[in-house]
Amino acid sequence: MSVTWGVLAILGVVVAVGSLIQGTIGFGVAVIAAPVTVMLAPSLLPGSVLICGFTLAVVQLAHGRGNIDWRAFGWSMSARLISTPLGVLLVARWSARAIAVAVGVLLLVTVTLTVWRLALRNTARNAALAGLISGVSGTAASIGGPFIALVLREEPPERARGTLGATFVVGSLTSLLALAVGGQLNHDQVVAGLVWMPCVLAGYAAAAPLRARVDADRFRRWVLIFCVLASVSVLARAAVG
Repeated sequence: MSVTWGVLAILGVVVAVGSLIQGTIGFGVAVIAAPVTVMLAPSLLPGSVLICGFTLAVVQLAHGRGNIDWRAFGWSMSARLISTPLGVLLVARWSARAIAVAVGVLLLVTVTLTVWRLALRNTARNAALAGLISGVSGTAASIGGPFIALVLREEPPERARGTLGATFVVGSLTSLLALAVGGQLNHDQVVAGLVWMPCVLAGYAAAAPLRARVDADRFRRWVLIFCVLASVSVLARAAVG
């Protein structure tokens, strides 16, 4: 391992916190884990965080598998298959600094879209566009969820969660397979992702008693504040090299 087990343990705690947050408010593992990982162990991106996202999505889908918008899912996944190779190409061509900048920018995009409460109509065109973007951003920087979430924002919560779960399962798996075929998924990323799987499950399990107790809107605001601070930190660190 090119990363010490101490750093791996610290990041495991971060992954658990991100999974707890996602289990509470619907998003969190990628936007929490990716910026900390890119600062402490950039060589582990994007594969390790994609493995965590895939694991959590499987668990979430098991709770909402009967409520999926198959039309939105089909269009977004078809488009993601087209754009995923570009994400692999970026990973192969970009430096660690460039990937860090991508993570920082995507965090700011996530915050902006959430604060503005922008919602796109759930049409085939918008779902496909979201899939095209997430295929690149999700594969290159492990953050692809905000775009399809925009399309599903006006859907009933259970339907949106079920569709997002299915999208994340297939999308993360597609990205991981493409990275592996392209030679961009290394041993350390796989080991880290597997080591963090119990952290994902523990964090998600801890979220269950919190859902009814916490103020989701206030909790979401604190997460967005973290995203802004993390984005600024990542971009500043990338700027000074």
